[in-house]
Amino acid sequence: MGTHEDLGGANGHPWFGTHRIKPAAPAETIRQMLRHELRDTGWPYQPVLPAAPMAIPRASYAEVFRVSVALVELLRRTALETGRTNADRLAAYGMPAEEDRLWIDDAFVEERYADSVVRPDLVIGPDGPQFLEFNVSGALGGVVETQSRLAVWNGLHADRDGRVPYRSPNPLAVRAEMFRSLAADLALAPRVAVVGSSRVPGVEPRYFEMETDYYNSHGLTARFFEPEELHRAWDCAPHLRHSIGLRNFTIPDWLEAGIDTAPVQDALDNGCVLVGTQTSTFLHSKLTMGLLSEGRPWMTEGERRLVERYLPWTRVLSERKTEREGRQVDLLPFVLANREQLVLKAALGDCGKQVVLGRETDQAAWESAVGEALASGPSIVQQFVRPQGCKVSLITDGSDEPQDVDVAPVLGPLVFGGRPAGLFCRFYGDGTAGIVNVRGSISSSDNVMVAV
Repeated sequence: MGTHEDLGGANGHPWFGTHRIKPAAPAETIRQMLRHELRDTGWPYQPVLPAAPMAIPRASYAEVFRVSVALVELLRRTALETGRTNADRLAAYGMPAEEDRLWIDDAFVEERYADSVVRPDLVIGPDGPQFLEFNVSGALGGVVETQSRLAVWNGLHADRDGRVPYRSPNPLAVRAEMFRSLAADLALAPRVAVVGSSRVPGVEPRYFEMETDYYNSHGLTARFFEPEELHRAWDCAPHLRHSIGLRNFTIPDWLEAGIDTAPVQDALDNGCVLVGTQTSTFLHSKLTMGLLSEGRPWMTEGERRLVERYLPWTRVLSERKTEREGRQVDLLPFVLANREQLVLKAALGDCGKQVVLGRETDQAAWESAVGEALASGPSIVQQFVRPQGCKVSLITDGSDEPQDVDVAPVLGPLVFGGRPAGLFCRFYGDGTAGIVNVRGSISSSDNVMVAV
């Protein structure tokens, strides 16, 4: 009995391939194992769970990461060219005042490690992968989740020699190598501080401790620090310092929870290098996608073709002329007249917040949303991409057997230090498509994609 089954054309879009991996245990066993791995992390209860890892061809898997790394480098160059200094870039992006903090004094180090931790979000459109946004931050979702899902699948599908019928990087193993490289670059000891707070709603201490436990059992010395404990990372004997680490938080989340960021600034001022650095916020801003999509003077012909192929038409919203399908248009009238083709997004926002799908909005509401976006702050408009689907095997509460469902997944390739670190994906288990927030719907689910 093989581990794969060939669905042929029934698997949906050709990019997903024709093969999938069969469930390797009864539904209740899989259900219990998946929930056990993510226990006490703050991950929401999911009544719909995957029955096996999602498999795609090796060529498709390689394409996602090859393009992710290339686009992130173009984003980095685009963001840095908007100004010579942090103050210049803050002004160019119209950043809120609360983002003007937590800078590393060494400007080169600050800029160099801005893109250490990245997760683009993409869907498979009619012509293949389309990158909708780039999450550039040490606080990415999907890392612990991918690690946990992969641990279950490896345990169920490995043979007697530990071999599995697919390929996938281990997210925390790749992140550990990122920290080893960072320590070597800076001539610092590989002692890692994971900085976050379990006082942020929806997060528990185990979420951070799973990462530090992995590092401590794989040759690094690591510790999770709440902000009020962070002085212990640097105010100690030199050989005990945790001088490199991860900013596993966002400034808005901490401010909303009433958490002071001053201890982090003290750590940075005393020699700690925490990634991704504050410069990552410029890469994270959707304005950077708009600038890149419109083209930069320094881009080569190959880079322009890459952007045109994988980045949907995206423009910074303003009253001006721009190029659309080879001709010049007045951007604002075009946006108002073509809502069904477009998506409106605020420059900063997560989990699908501040996003308006034109085709799901009537004309009056669309015009109102565009007007508010022009008045309230930086926004982009982006070509709507109709997500393509594939067939997956899912387990629902109360069922004894997996069920086949056609889903339209959002893919989230994890890239740490420029290296592939696993492919997180999320989808609606009822087969609907749209903005997928795992915490936002009873039918939301997630999984890891592997290469076969």
